[in-house]
Amino acid sequence: MRNYIRKSVIMFAIMGMIGGTLFSKELILGGKKGWPQLEVTNNVTNGEGRFGYESMELSTNACEADFATDLIVNFENAENPVSYGNYLIEKNKLQRVSSTELGKGAGLSRDNGGITLTGKPGTFFGTEGLNGSFTIEFWLNPALAENGEEIFQWHSSRTIDSHIIYQMISVDFEGGKLIWKFSNIFDNFYAGNSDLSLKGVTTIIPNTWSKHVLSYDAETGLLEYLVNGYVEDLKYITSTGHEGGDISLVLLGVPASFDLCGKYTGKIDDFRITKAPYELSGFQSAENAGSIEHAKYVRTGGYFRSRPLMTSAGSVLNSIDVEYYTPKETAVNFYVRSGDNRYNWTETYPEWKSVEPGEELTGVSGLFFQVAAELFPDGDGCHTPNVTEIKLNYTELPLPLPPFSVSAVAGDGSVTLKWNYSVDETAGGYYVFYGNRSGEYLGRIAVEGSSPINVGNTTSITLTGLENGTIYYFAVATWSRVNENVIGELSKEVFARPKKTLR
Repeated sequence: MRNYIRKSVIMFAIMGMIGGTLFSKELILGGKKGWPQLEVTNNVTNGEGRFGYESMELSTNACEADFATDLIVNFENAENPVSYGNYLIEKNKLQRVSSTELGKGAGLSRDNGGITLTGKPGTFFGTEGLNGSFTIEFWLNPALAENGEEIFQWHSSRTIDSHIIYQMISVDFEGGKLIWKFSNIFDNFYAGNSDLSLKGVTTIIPNTWSKHVLSYDAETGLLEYLVNGYVEDLKYITSTGHEGGDISLVLLGVPASFDLCGKYTGKIDDFRITKAPYELSGFQSAENAGSIEHAKYVRTGGYFRSRPLMTSAGSVLNSIDVEYYTPKETAVNFYVRSGDNRYNWTETYPEWKSVEPGEELTGVSGLFFQVAAELFPDGDGCHTPNVTEIKLNYTELPLPLPPFSVSAVAGDGSVTLKWNYSVDETAGGYYVFYGNRSGEYLGRIAVEGSSPINVGNTTSITLTGLENGTIYYFAVATWSRVNENVIGELSKEVFARPKKTLR
């Protein structure tokens, strides 16, 4: 049974502060309402958390598309095994199964025809003519690994001097190993032999996952086959048969479909075609070459971040409560930050503060709060933590009461306002609002400034530069001495019409 963790600090509901009260409130991410407040997610996805609520957890380690990707078949989507690529499925006899270490699903073949795919124009196998570098890679978990089992088959033809030339790329089992065969694939193959093959030296063990890569580098002419990061066989498709010399390019003929697992019993996953040579760094680090990387979750972990969440000016974040699940060796790190102006925020400003769930916080206040989390799998990359709910416990500053009495006396191009001090002990000063429409305080004409004017802790002001004959409306609000951005309600409205006076 999952050991869910809930840590909290019991906060005061109402507390006294300089004669006023602080009101305890909360913001909730996740839980019953899900995660619509998230702004950034990286290598995380939705899962099932406590009570069946939607949680955030690590994405499975399925291959992802990049600029050079032509096709990905990885069975992550139960409805469509093709997650990326402009290819059509002509038939699909593969059964999606969840028994895989590579993601959410794999394809199971029962020697009944596999899957047939046809590339549209622009794809590697859907375009006639010269091609550059390419990589074909996949994970394999055979049940039998018997001679003659076919993993990949592509057949086509091209015309040379009015003669139709047969073309083929195939991958088959032979002696418990995979062998790649090519016929008439390369233009001007200088060795004088249009047929070539690359054969593995590693025996493929049934019921065990292994990574297979066939890569061609059009800049060097290197064609190589790797198993679990080790080079099994290679050839240089050059005029010398070695590095250097003139390089032969891939020349494909009439676009044709290809069969995957047509005669094969076992599982396959993360089949990928890339229009680029294979880079070991995309699979694992050079110093770990040969150590198979088949973790279900990326060991570097994942990350999510909420958008800035608006509260009220001067709010204080007291703690976060989190409903989350951390299997052995997994971890989740939480961070918060705050500020009054979200529009000048960057990735690193305001500074993020690491926080433990239930920990009493200090120095986190403002109009906006933001929360982020880092998720890490266990050492083997087999288990993920998940986060079901994050609750932000915060308190709002009380709004100071406005002045009880306000008066306005008109002068020549001016109006003198007077009011009494607010009876609220939290009062720190006053804002004067003005405008020429009742309830709309958008004035900009006064010499003393545009509405509202911060007049400090005083009880009168004369606004000058006003137009004689024009009526003006006024109201006064109190700001808190704890934070002048915390402004209370407006006083009653008064009005006056400046006019010239006779002498």
